[in-house]
Amino acid sequence: MIIDDIHFPLKDGRQALLRSPLEEDVPGTLDYLVKSAGETEFIIRYPEECSKYTPEGEKRFFEQKNASANDAMLVCLVDGKVAGNCEITFFPQMKYRHRAVVAIALLKDYWNQGIGTRMFEELIRIAREREGVLQMELEFAEGNDRARHLYEKMGFRITGLRPNAIRLKNGRLLNEYIMVKTLDK
Repeated sequence: MIIDDIHFPLKDGRQALLRSPLEEDVPGTLDYLVKSAGETEFIIRYPEECSKYTPEGEKRFFEQKNASANDAMLVCLVDGKVAGNCEITFFPQMKYRHRAVVAIALLKDYWNQGIGTRMFEELIRIAREREGVLQMELEFAEGNDRARHLYEKMGFRITGLRPNAIRLKNGRLLNEYIMVKTLDK
């Protein structure tokens, strides 16, 4: 699914661009994946796990997302650099078509600039425009209070818990919380 370009100002006055990924975004995205995975324990992968991502694979991934009727991916660019991304996935199965799953990640250098909020506004808009979608869902790791605050601000509420869903390298186990936002249409 292709999303039109969205230009918006950051809190610090810089301009950001939110749009569907292009082939030219591949190198920046590969760097972003490694950097974001090393900045926090709350990203699902470790930096060394990013070696499986290749330019060719990312290009194919972008093409699949952009051509899909059930997926949309957006990248956020600031000063030409990938600052973050987000995705929404709609279920094709009849019994699940009322649900959409979302995910978001942002580099630390761009926290507190309004990017996460703007990404969620766009994901919510996309979900509301999809016929029959009644709720959006996401998951976050225990201790990720910054993300939880953003999600709650955007109308998501905790509805469930997966105990010990994440195991860190040091052996520490983290719960994973499930959140849902009911869409008013």
